[in-house]
Parts: sequence; C-alpha cells; structure tokens
Amino acid sequence: MTTRPRPLPFPAALGLALLLPVQAVALAGAAHAHGDTLKVVITGQQAGKVTADVTWENDGDPVEEAVAATVNAVSADGSRTAGPWRLVRGTGGAATWTTAETLPPGTWTVTVDAGFPSLGHAQQEVAVPVVDPAPPTASSGASPAPSPSGAPATATASAPPASATSPASAPASDSDDAGWWTTAGVAGIALAGAAAGILLRRRRLRRL
Repeated sequence: MTTRPRPLPFPAALGLALLLPVQAVALAGAAHAHGDTLKVVITGQQAGKVTADVTWENDGDPVEEAVAATVNAVSADGSRTAGPWRLVRGTGGAATWTTAETLPPGTWTVTVDAGFPSLGHAQQEVAVPVVDPAPPTASSGASPAPSPSGAPATATASAPPASATSPASAPASDSDDAGWWTTAGVAGIALAGAAAGILLRRRRLRRL
C-alpha cells in the first residue's frame, strides 16, 4: 500500500511561493551590485612570491569569499615554467592575494585565471632579482704590527749603570783601616802583659 505525501497547507505553500522570488531577487541584486566578473591586477612579487589584487570589477570592493585562481609563469626565453599555483590571502590588505611558492630569479610572464566566485584574468611581466649572498664579516681582532727591525716588540730589562754600586760592597780603604786598628790593639795588649810580667819577677827577686 503506497502513501501519498500530504499537501502543504495553503498558507505555508503561499509563503514558500513568495519567499523563493524574494531570495532570487536578493541574490540577483547582490550579484548586480558587485558585477559578474573579477578584476585581477598582478602587482609584482615579494621575495619571489607573486602578488595580486583581486576586487569586484563593478564597484572595486575586495572579494570576501575564497578566490579560486591559478597562477602560471613562463620564463622570458620560454625554457622554464612554474605552476599551476593557487592564490592565498596575503597580509597587505583585504584585496591582496599571493602565492605560497616562489619564483626563481629571472624575468617571468605571469598569468592569473580566476574561476570563483566569478571569472577573472590577468597577465603581467614580473622580474625577480638575484639576491646577493651576505658578505663575510671581518674578524674584529687585529694582529699587532711588527716592529721596524723585524724583531718581536718585547720589553727587555736594561742593565744597571756602571756607576751604581751595591751597598754591600764597601771601599777597600775602609776594610784596611779596620784591620790595622785591630792589629794595633792586639799588640798593645801583648806589650802590657809582658811589662806586667817583668814587674812581678822583679818584686819576687827582691823578696828573696
């Protein structure tokens, strides 16, 4: 036994019939306000990444939806190709788009084809410069300059002058004088002792 779908009540059917034309008019009005095509302008490159501005052609408003666009590039001599790559949102503004991939140095003919939310096309020549490597940094330490004579510049202690004498070295005359006085004192003591001995002997002889 088959069951047939119950028809909508008359008020609901009437509301749905009125709503569909209103939505269609609203969508058509929005599309007409922005236009039916995208304006794609290739602005150049940043570190080899292709950059482009994508706006609505009619009013110039940035595209709020996700843009489905492919990027292709051909070298100036036609020997190299790059892509297809897709555009992703950049950081330069609401209308800025870029690629995640980078072009090698050289001159390229870049083509952008957009398919959503509307059609768009652009072609531009983009030059990617060659980035020179950073020069090596010079060492901060400097070697000392050699002396003019070629010998190492080292300080040498100079000998003391010949006229300087140490205090321990006394003149020879002083030592001779001291020896003479010592000898004279010993001789005097010896003579006094001899004289005393002679006097004692004489006194003993007189007593006897």
